[in-house]
Amino acid sequence: MPFRFVHTADLHLDSPLRSLALRNVEVANLVRSATRDALVRIVDLCIEENVDALLIAGDLYDGNQTSMNTALFLAGELRRLDEACIRTFLIRGNHDAQSQVTRELTLPPSVHVFSGRSRQAHVKTLENGRPVHIHGMSFADSHAPESLLPHFHQPVPDAINIGMLHTSLSGATGHDPYAPCSIADLQRHGFDYWALGHIHQRQIHSVKPFIVMPGMPQGRDINEAGVKGVTLVTIDDDGQVALEERPISAAVFERLSIDITGLGDWRDILETVSREFARARSGLPADHLILRLALTGTTPLAWRLRRDADLLEMEVANLAAGRSGCWVEKIDILCKQGVEEAERPSADPVDELAALVESDVLPGFGFRAEVRRVAEELLQQMPPELRHLMAADEAALEEVVLNAGRAGSADVLAHLHGRAPAEELH
Repeated sequence: MPFRFVHTADLHLDSPLRSLALRNVEVANLVRSATRDALVRIVDLCIEENVDALLIAGDLYDGNQTSMNTALFLAGELRRLDEACIRTFLIRGNHDAQSQVTRELTLPPSVHVFSGRSRQAHVKTLENGRPVHIHGMSFADSHAPESLLPHFHQPVPDAINIGMLHTSLSGATGHDPYAPCSIADLQRHGFDYWALGHIHQRQIHSVKPFIVMPGMPQGRDINEAGVKGVTLVTIDDDGQVALEERPISAAVFERLSIDITGLGDWRDILETVSREFARARSGLPADHLILRLALTGTTPLAWRLRRDADLLEMEVANLAAGRSGCWVEKIDILCKQGVEEAERPSADPVDELAALVESDVLPGFGFRAEVRRVAEELLQQMPPELRHLMAADEAALEEVVLNAGRAGSADVLAHLHGRAPAEELH
């Protein structure tokens, strides 16, 4: 009889909002409830598929922000699985280890939380035709600088062996090293399936055996973009493993770049944006699409778009509202003035200033150094765990500096032109 389970990780229930761009109250409320919606959908999937178990490979909570209200919600959802005779297996990740609620909450009897206090991973045995042994070890505290793999038992012969581990593997951009280990080490251990957690992007690292990082089931900001889901796993009596990725996220973040090169009429730009909204929304397996829009290319309206950004935001928000479940959290105006218009002789002092800024100021060492100093000061003021969102490495910081200089100078120059009459914009 096949053994079937759902593998998930990194739900970060009730995680606080991290995006400063979520100024829209409706969008903010939507994102705030999305992690709970994801757990409800996971439980629904388990019941609909009549699986044997749900495996949660760490970071169910979001650190010390966890409230008893969050814990009671979790207990209620796990109780639904208990009533459906579906077992739940949990390991604590680095965020769970920070939460006292994790230890105080009484969970249904069908829930097994693996300990992290001993120096030996625990094994839970199930009878499902062929014996199934689930091996797991939680984080004892929020830091695990050494590999936990040496503490795992060897696979039990003539049985299905599944390992649960919260790990950064050999390291990933934006993630601190936690319980590091290599794919080769996991392969050599001899388990049939490794249910991993910690890295928020889905990846199948190996198929013999299967080593799976399911990714998070719900993104929380634009840096966790794309459709998120869980992994539905079937292991037959011969030990053959089959995987299915199932979408879960109720809200999906996406970056949408629109090239408006050659468009010189405000209405044409809005019509192009509307078409791209329809394309992005079509076929999306989620209730809501939250977009970060970037306007690129060359257009004679570049300076007007920056100068009248408030009007642009209002009209774009109105376009999004016409698409069910479509929202815009931010608009990045990255387009440039048309080449011919930018290069033609002009008596306008603002145009002359713009040319000077482009040719002399922005490339200048002193200007770049000053902007970089401000960016580095801002980084130091941010919480350590969020700094990678602004700059994951030195190259990313240089890009931030460059974009900040261009965007700032473009905004100032646009406003120096003064506001055009409303009929001119349309």
